[in-house]
Amino acid sequence: MIHIKVRENETFEKALKRFTKACEKSGLMAEIKKHQHFEKPSERRKRKENAARRKIRKMMEQNQF
Repeated sequence: MIHIKVRENETFEKALKRFTKACEKSGLMAEIKKHQHFEKPSERRKRKENAARRKIRKMMEQNQF
């Protein structure tokens, strides 16, 4: 559970912005998006394979320079 303490003389908007940043930093928003709909095992496997290909391609491009 993410907690923030509202500072003295802090506006609601700034406190909300700090809270949303804390949520993004902890990975909570990504987890929520991941569980919004069901993903078939075959779709999950394809997504992971594509991510691995992108990662390898990026590493190869960095090594060329």
